[in-house]
Amino acid sequence: MYIDDTIAAIATPPGIGGVGIIRVSGKDSFSIVNSLFKSAGTVPLMERQNRTIQYGTIVDPVTDKTIDEVLVLLMKGPHSYTAEDVVEIQCHGGIVPVRQILKLLVNHDVRMAEAGEFTKRAFMNGRIDLTQAEAIIDIIEAKTEDSLSLAVSQLDGTVSTFVKDIREQLIAMIAHLEVTIDYPEEDIEDVTSREVRERLVPILQSMDDLLATANTGRLIRDGITTVIVGRPNAGKSSLMNALLRENRAIVTDIPGTTRDSIEEYMTVEGISLRLIDTAGIRDTQDTVEALGVERARDYINKADIILCVIDGSTPLTAEEIEILTSVSGLNTIVLLNKSDLGHIVTDEDIQRYGTFTAIERISAKGGEGSQVLAKWVQELVYGGRVKQDNSAMISNVRHISLMEQAKGQIEQALSSIDAGMPVDFVATDLRSAWELLGDITGDTIRESMIDELFSRFCLGK
Repeated sequence: MYIDDTIAAIATPPGIGGVGIIRVSGKDSFSIVNSLFKSAGTVPLMERQNRTIQYGTIVDPVTDKTIDEVLVLLMKGPHSYTAEDVVEIQCHGGIVPVRQILKLLVNHDVRMAEAGEFTKRAFMNGRIDLTQAEAIIDIIEAKTEDSLSLAVSQLDGTVSTFVKDIREQLIAMIAHLEVTIDYPEEDIEDVTSREVRERLVPILQSMDDLLATANTGRLIRDGITTVIVGRPNAGKSSLMNALLRENRAIVTDIPGTTRDSIEEYMTVEGISLRLIDTAGIRDTQDTVEALGVERARDYINKADIILCVIDGSTPLTAEEIEILTSVSGLNTIVLLNKSDLGHIVTDEDIQRYGTFTAIERISAKGGEGSQVLAKWVQELVYGGRVKQDNSAMISNVRHISLMEQAKGQIEQALSSIDAGMPVDFVATDLRSAWELLGDITGDTIRESMIDELFSRFCLGK
């Protein structure tokens, strides 16, 4: 990547819309757009007032043909998204106008931007750090208000501030220890080790507190994979339809109607749920149905919540006993369905075959199940606590992993101090923790990893 060249990309989704936006960033963005832009005024764009919108047309200077009438937004660096000179051209939202304007720009020494390159430039130019760059992806991909709120808090720098504060404390301790190494006097070393230990304990506690929010943060960010399992004709598809409040799955009295998994997204208590209705689990000679049953078993291992539907109006079958055994010990809510027909199966009958999160009675045919699911989603995500302020959460898997590794290095440093090890061992552990935390914000991360992270972005962002 050449950080000193000028790039452009279409920033709006492909297709027909009210407006199309072409974003241009780089040191020559003003002069290049100015060569294509015609308006009533004669003042060049680079001399016009910053943060203004200019009306005019984009004209091909070779043919003198007008491409479209446009609004041009002027944003001079460093006060722009990329911290460079940025021009956004707004034209009519057809496919042809935006492509024609982009083609003109490319013909005038503008390079097509790579995926995520605008945000990467914002990072490289120091306007945002890596956690904030990743938060931008989360904002774009947010499916619920809670996941959006969590992403916005990360963009505001809540995780960055936490990490940078710890890194500053660690580097101060490392410097103190290295002075002791350079001037080895036994009494000074003892004092230094005690001081470092006293300062590391609250740091470790604060990291523990943040990591304790990881599961909640991950579920808010990524959503909950909720799998509906059970034998054929237990009422799984009826439950799916009741939860979605629409007839998404076919419901008949014929066992094995659902032969493959059906996936839909829904929102419960502000949390996105990936709801999966699976094929009824049973031994079958039907090749297609057997593949669906195998897929259902695979989903069990990937689920955050398992809704195990049991026909409570008839005695437990061998198939249901096998299913209960397979989901025992997981985050399984057993739903004794068909309560409208009366219940033969008791809680004790279910508990005989395993350990389950909860046992509830519902009538999926009567539209029940949503309140039960909402209650247990709240319990899973918030653990019975009131919703937390998202500013205190960590949700990104990469951040969580690096934070846990850094915590391990600090724990190793404490062990070295307690064992009376030389201070250079302690300094080495703390420096490793400092570097791992730097990988979170991008201060010490490798360029290849940066390229991989930004490749997840869309073009124009």
